Amino acid sequence: MKNKVKKIALFDPYLDTLGGGEKHVLSILEVFAEKGYEINIFWDENLSKKIKDRFSFKFIDKLNWLPNIFKHPSFFSTLKTLLTLRTFDYFFYIPDGSYFFSSAKKNFIYAMVPDEKLYNLSLINRIKLGHYSFFTHSEFTKKWLKKFSIDSQVIMPYLDKYFIEQNNDSFKKERIILSVGRFFSHLHSKKQDEIIRTFKLLKHSNPKFKDYKLILAGGLMKEDQKYFDNLKKLAGNDSSIIFKPNIKLYELYGLYKLSDYFWHFTGFGIDEALHPEQVEHFGITPIEAMASGCLTFSYNAGGPKEITIEGKNGFLFNTTGELISKMTSLENNLELKNKIRIKSALFTKKHFSYKIFKDLVLKNIFVNIRYG
Repeated sequence: MKNKVKKIALFDPYLDTLGGGEKHVLSILEVFAEKGYEINIFWDENLSKKIKDRFSFKFIDKLNWLPNIFKHPSFFSTLKTLLTLRTFDYFFYIPDGSYFFSSAKKNFIYAMVPDEKLYNLSLINRIKLGHYSFFTHSEFTKKWLKKFSIDSQVIMPYLDKYFIEQNNDSFKKERIILSVGRFFSHLHSKKQDEIIRTFKLLKHSNPKFKDYKLILAGGLMKEDQKYFDNLKKLAGNDSSIIFKPNIKLYELYGLYKLSDYFWHFTGFGIDEALHPEQVEHFGITPIEAMASGCLTFSYNAGGPKEITIEGKNGFLFNTTGELISKMTSLENNLELKNKIRIKSALFTKKHFSYKIFKDLVLKNIFVNIRYG
């Protein structure tokens, strides 16, 4: 008699943004796809092609796309949801502030954003969450979830195979400052406007950087076109500022390989203690940059603050003046630049391989952790 295939389902109301959080939860599903689990996603459109264009997953063609049964909550839809979810062994949900009963055998909430409004632990929600466990992607987010009375398990993302297998012995770099992140102005914006202003100031204040280019790469959705247009206006006719919206994965890899510096401004100007949701929650792009031998500068808040070892694998800054000062000092020390490139690449290989990630998923994600 054949063993019954185990089934996993995901509902992520933000799935079409295809951001870092979406990549992370899909990575977790990939672990179980490798073990023969059937993977299902509740969404009214088949996003397989878009996911393949953005990420390097192997299991995407095997995904089952199911109608979104969570769109219009009512008594009858709740009943339908319970009847549907009871057929799954595991169910993953990314919350948008609403919660529902699940009849799946095991249920997990990926707490992506440290925003207290998303975790209303009213009496009815506590009852709904009785069969859920929480996990997140960074110690930073875990710390804030604890303040919201939620215990969680940390499963950090991994780097794509390309980054892990790079040759660290020599990095051939061009005069490029790279920044990677979705083009949008809300939530934890990547602050491309501040990046453009700082780049112009850097070139004006230090002739050593006069031949550098700034490349801004990232996803662009239709609703964010106005913000993107404003960025281009801010750049003006400066041909050294280059935009790469919706870049292909292979081209992004190439940019990392060529870029001398990497800037990450998420959270810039935000008080982390007041608005943790607006700073970087983890920050996979600075880690990708480190792996590629980029000299990585991140705003001193959130996830990057946990990962960056000052002067060893990268640098933190609090102001644009501090950023420019540190870059000026570094540019005058070629030997130090090369040392940091090698150390940062080795650091990422040690801590962010797929094997480490997979072991964490299999070992820890199914620990029964509850709120409270």
